[in-house]
Amino acid sequence: MENFISPAPPPEEILSHLRSTKREKVYIEDRTFLLERPEDSEKLMDHPSVHAAFVRDEYMPYWTDLWPASRMLARAILHEPWPANTVALEIGCGLGLPGIAALSRGVNVVFSDYDASALKFAARNAKLNGFSNFKTLQLDWRRPPEGLKYSVILASDLIYEVRNLEPLIQFVQRGLTPDGFCLLSDVDRKPAQAFREALANSGLAYSMKMMRAGEPGGNRVKGTVYRLSLPNAVATAPTHSSAS
Repeated sequence: MENFISPAPPPEEILSHLRSTKREKVYIEDRTFLLERPEDSEKLMDHPSVHAAFVRDEYMPYWTDLWPASRMLARAILHEPWPANTVALEIGCGLGLPGIAALSRGVNVVFSDYDASALKFAARNAKLNGFSNFKTLQLDWRRPPEGLKYSVILASDLIYEVRNLEPLIQFVQRGLTPDGFCLLSDVDRKPAQAFREALANSGLAYSMKMMRAGEPGGNRVKGTVYRLSLPNAVATAPTHSSAS
């Protein structure tokens, strides 16, 4: 990763532009997590570095918000039976909620994002919840280094643009160990059908589970949690199921 060049603005330019942060409680199933995030994140949209990064790579500071798909993935993670010493890579981690949910289940987590500002907040949030068995990795999953392998990959809300579909599928194909799996959540955005067609053509085994998530007392957003694996990792054909 020595030659890694991020398309995102440097954190020293972005974080100094944020005047304050806020902490909020996030309720997932019977667990409560604390997340700290920028309070005035909309001000970043006017920052010259953000404008320049958008021109380079259509960059947007999406990491400053807590998205419904991350709640869905966190919920799925809490229901997963995790063997001891599991190591999971969360890609596009943003504020880090899914990875923190995994930490709460005893999983060792590597938070990754191409935005170093997001990594700083993910690490801060993991510590805020009392966890230390994690690492951070600045990583653009569209252009991964050779030899990157994990038994578990976690991803939420990454298929919001069609251009992301093939790179994401290729990352999973190359980045999973033979017996590994990927949990990926999406709020059924417009590219969802194209993603499913791309999955069917990819050779990956996959299943789908419908899920809803949202703030207590607020609107619950419907979406899908995908479970992806290499074809040799499963003994039967993939199934397609739904549940609330």
